[in-house]
Amino acid sequence: MERDRGPGGAGRVLGRLLEAVLASRGEANAVFDILAALQSEDPEEIQEAVRICSRLFGALLERGELFVGRLPSEEAVMTGSQGATHKYKVWMRHRYHSCCNRLGELLAHPSFQVKELALGTLMKFVQLEGSHPLEKPKWEGNYLFPRELFKLVMEGLLSLEEDRTLLLSQLQEYLEYDDIRYHTMQAAVGVMARVTDGQAEVPLTFWNNAFTLLSAVSLPRQEGSTPSFYVKHTGERSVLTPPRPLQEHRKAFQLMWLSFLKHKLPVSLYKKVLVIMHDSILPHLAQPTLMMDFLTSAYDIGGAISLLALNGLFILIHKHNLEYPDFYRKLYSLLEPSVFHVKYRARFFHLADLFLSSSHLPAYLVAAFAKRLSRLALTAPPEALLMVLPFICNLLRRHPACRVLVHRPQGPELDADPYDPGEQDPARSCALDSSLWELQALQKHYHPEVSKAASVINQALCVPEASIASLLELTPYEVFERDLKKKVPEQVPLEFIPAVGLLGRQEDLCAQYFSLS
Repeated sequence: MERDRGPGGAGRVLGRLLEAVLASRGEANAVFDILAALQSEDPEEIQEAVRICSRLFGALLERGELFVGRLPSEEAVMTGSQGATHKYKVWMRHRYHSCCNRLGELLAHPSFQVKELALGTLMKFVQLEGSHPLEKPKWEGNYLFPRELFKLVMEGLLSLEEDRTLLLSQLQEYLEYDDIRYHTMQAAVGVMARVTDGQAEVPLTFWNNAFTLLSAVSLPRQEGSTPSFYVKHTGERSVLTPPRPLQEHRKAFQLMWLSFLKHKLPVSLYKKVLVIMHDSILPHLAQPTLMMDFLTSAYDIGGAISLLALNGLFILIHKHNLEYPDFYRKLYSLLEPSVFHVKYRARFFHLADLFLSSSHLPAYLVAAFAKRLSRLALTAPPEALLMVLPFICNLLRRHPACRVLVHRPQGPELDADPYDPGEQDPARSCALDSSLWELQALQKHYHPEVSKAASVINQALCVPEASIASLLELTPYEVFERDLKKKVPEQVPLEFIPAVGLLGRQEDLCAQYFSLS
């Protein structure tokens, strides 16, 4: 390709080639020069070539100058006896195929501007192919979606070597359309199956890209009035408009997530999935109960993963009648000193409050939770204590049978406390035979707010519960700022005897042996 010197020279040359190809079929060979520019090492020249290809093949698709049907071999057609128009359309269809493959490769280009432009051009071709199909419909009015081209886009986005998070964010605007969302879910299943087939170990980068794509897919909560299509079609019949299209989308959504979760994933991804499980996954599944095994297995792992699995389990127990015999025993085992320091502390205590809100729970179980939390409170930070102490008092308000824990004057001595903190079964912990002496100890806490909160048990507990919603996410910074803003009614005396002079009074020992000269 001849080059013009100066800024925009390559663009002017490519523009002239584009005009020549569109004006006359005799200039079709100039397409090779345009495609060659896609192989350039200059990002700006590549971007210009992508724009020219977009205009060129977009116009050819709209004109109907690309072969429609199963694409035959280029060599067989060129040496055959078909007419010139047929040969031209087959030949140009092969050039269009080469262009799309190169655009798919450019999704891995070092320049993000090139990748972004290549993605936008491919999505434009997806729209144009839908409006001007390159396949023959099976029946009149059948809606054809360019699955092969869209599969090429998905394979480029779900890279095994490079993090495509930023590029995947550009796909978000297309996922608002029903047809793109539906085929994204189908294509993602196919790509994951192809990548994992026969591979002992799949790179972490691929799973991160897959999770980014899957988590970006969001279904509407209710059936919309009219579906929104990116690929325009005029036929009355459509494979995407069954009597209940949202139900079909939920089935595809369910298959997509099950295909992802059936593989052995890194712990970091398990945590990310569990964080969005209750809000972004379970409500959109056709059969949420299929997540029972995954969530119960995650709940049995322990640590932060068990804390995160609580949200999903709560939905299955509350709305889908999941039976989990050892649920409270496992919840009890999660109460460890680290629970006050984990990132998901607020979520855990919010759910624990819900699970322990039923008045039908046995007294020994509630007493075990109250005692366990009281023991852990001895070493908890102030911001956690300001939430845990009202939490314990709420348990006593809900279950009057447990108030014996704070009204046992003839109870055992501390060295003979019957409570067994090492017992994992709350039924065998003997918590109901003990007392909450830890709360009395916390009344001597150095922080006045903690001491005040622990002193609530000295009076009769009122019936209305104390709300802990505002205390769940309390941070040390907020506690410190709140203390600084307190107004002191009067000056606080710092010393009983005012100091006189630098060395004190004359009778002081310091003044007898030292002097200022």
